[in-house]
Amino acid sequence: MVCRGLMLHLHRAGQIELPPVRQRSANPLAERRKPAAVEVDTRPLEGRLAEIGPLEFRSVRRTPEEALFNGLLEQYHYLRYKQPVGEHLKFLVYAGARPIACFAWSSSAHYLGCRDRFLGWSDAARRKNIHLLAYNPRFLLLPWVRIRFLASHLLARMTGMLSAEWECVYGHPIYFVETFIDPERYRGTCYRAANWRVLGRTTGRGKNAWSKKPNRPIKEVLGYPLTPRFRELLAEV
Repeated sequence: MVCRGLMLHLHRAGQIELPPVRQRSANPLAERRKPAAVEVDTRPLEGRLAEIGPLEFRSVRRTPEEALFNGLLEQYHYLRYKQPVGEHLKFLVYAGARPIACFAWSSSAHYLGCRDRFLGWSDAARRKNIHLLAYNPRFLLLPWVRIRFLASHLLARMTGMLSAEWECVYGHPIYFVETFIDPERYRGTCYRAANWRVLGRTTGRGKNAWSKKPNRPIKEVLGYPLTPRFRELLAEV
C-alpha cells in the first residue's frame, strides 16, 4: 500500500504515467452507507439541570440503539456521522425516555506533538501505552435541549465512567482522553468548564501529508486525565 500510494502521488504530479484502471473493486470500509434518518421527539427541553429528572448513560455499540445513535449524529452534528476507528464505544444519554446527547469515543492518534509533550512520555512508552488513551471525535447535545450547564455536567459524568466501561469491553482501562476543537467555530466552552486543559494545536498536516505545509484545518487540542497518576502510568515501558 505504501508503494501504491507513492506511485499514485508521482502519477498525479506528472512524474510517471500509470496505465488506465481496468477494474474498480467496491471497498465497503471506504464507501459506507450513510446512517438512515431517525425520528425523535424534537420538542424543546428547557429548565434547570436539577429539574430534568434522572439521566441515563447507555453504551449502545452493537445494540439495537446503535442505529439511533448513528442517525442522530448524521442529522444533527455539523461533522455528521463517521465510523470510529480501532477500539471504540458509543453512548446515548437519556432524560427519561428522550435521547438528549451522544458521545463517541475511539482510539487516539498514534502521534500528537502537543499531547505527547504534555504527557512527557518517551517514544517507547507511547508505542506501548497509546491504547490507554481515548479520543472523543463526537459530542452532540441535541439542538432542542436548552439547559444551562448540562453539557459540562454530561462531560464530567461521562469521563467519570469511561475507563470502567472501556475495561469491560476491551480488558484494559483508559488513563487520559483528548479531543479536537475547531477554533474557527467553537471555543470548547463546555470542555473548559469540565476542567479539560488546552494542550496546544495540531499542525494541520495529518498522517499522510507529503510536505510540511498544512493541508487541513488546524485544531485546538484539549485533554483530560482520568487518574491523578496518569503520567506515571503512561510512562511505564
